[in-house]
Amino acid sequence: VKPMNCPGHCLLYKNEVRSYRDLPLKIAEYGPLVRYEPSGTLHGLLRVRGMHQDDAHIFVREDQIEEQILEVQGIIDEIYGALGMPYTVKLATRPENYMGDLALWERAEAALAAAMEKAGIKYELNPGEGAFYGPKLEYHITDALGRTWQCATIQLDFQLPQRFDLTYVDADGQHKRPVMIHRAIMGSIERFIGILTEHFAGTFPAWLAPVQVRVLPIADRHHDYAQKLLADLKAAGFRAEVDLRNEKVGYKIREAEVQKIPFMLVVGDKEAESGTVSVRRRGMKDEGSMPFAAFLDLLTREVAEKALDEAARKATTL
Repeated sequence: VKPMNCPGHCLLYKNEVRSYRDLPLKIAEYGPLVRYEPSGTLHGLLRVRGMHQDDAHIFVREDQIEEQILEVQGIIDEIYGALGMPYTVKLATRPENYMGDLALWERAEAALAAAMEKAGIKYELNPGEGAFYGPKLEYHITDALGRTWQCATIQLDFQLPQRFDLTYVDADGQHKRPVMIHRAIMGSIERFIGILTEHFAGTFPAWLAPVQVRVLPIADRHHDYAQKLLADLKAAGFRAEVDLRNEKVGYKIREAEVQKIPFMLVVGDKEAESGTVSVRRRGMKDEGSMPFAAFLDLLTREVAEKALDEAARKATTL
């Protein structure tokens, strides 16, 4: 049971002699953490005691700090941009119970600020809210209820390398102290899933939806064709299901709309005979009939481009 991965990663670094040529050295771990949050603060997926974190620690020379922070910033932009999730950044500075000496803290805070300025990203100061071992950049997301949650973090740490006596051999043969960058892109995966669900109000874009397509046969005699479409969709790597219940197709469509399925494929006699599908997007009218191969191309393109359909886009602006 552990609340953080940092000490273990420091020991891995220390397991052998490191050269300046080895840096930056990156150690990543996606695993469980446990933190004893007060019971009154626990809240669904958004605040839990047991969590999983996409954690990594980057050991660098001082001249590599800015480059590595900007690299992590690029990863954050790629992921949050694909999800259509805007963020605000706060620079959390030295807390009252800080560890280490003031000069190191000031260097660390200045390095984070310089990296943000180089990236052209605006940030607010969050005085006294840094970790005890170093300042951090906090990336905050606003949920559907207007609450803000911290997700990604980049922390700069001069302290733990000192406490664990971590060194590397520099070009001049001298032993020098590395700097440690802590980074999590999503933070708590549980919290991120909760925020993501609220961000889209459950109306996930097709590339992210748990079920991307539902096939809706009009009558029992269309079941075989519907099952074939389902098999072809799954063979192409899509998450699909078929509704074979003895219900009117209008009822099946309404239920799929309520469940926010991105695509519905209505199939009857005409579709079964011609190898076509009648395509319906959630929140929109019937888009008409098209060859099944053309629908596969459309879906493949939307998933590859991580496109936001109209319903998903509206959900994020509610």
